[in-house]
Amino acid sequence: MADLKAEFEAAVADSKKLSERPDNATLLKIYGLYKQATVGDNTEKKPGFGDMVGRAKWDAWNGLKGTGNDAAMQQYIDLIKSLG
Repeated sequence: MADLKAEFEAAVADSKKLSERPDNATLLKIYGLYKQATVGDNTEKKPGFGDMVGRAKWDAWNGLKGTGNDAAMQQYIDLIKSLG
């Protein structure tokens, strides 16, 4: 677990140093995996129609409901490595 957490934290740092900005769909996946790995299942209220960005982020995170923290961390690490 400690190794996975360290690898996850390294991937978070690497995500800020990507040579190219990922497309919006990939950014939403990164966001959703990060939230799932660090917070767990989404229990927040869905944003209203006026908040398009908030709604997209909520949907990305909510789509991962039921994914374990370790699994989300590993998927996040794999995704960042594939972009680097």
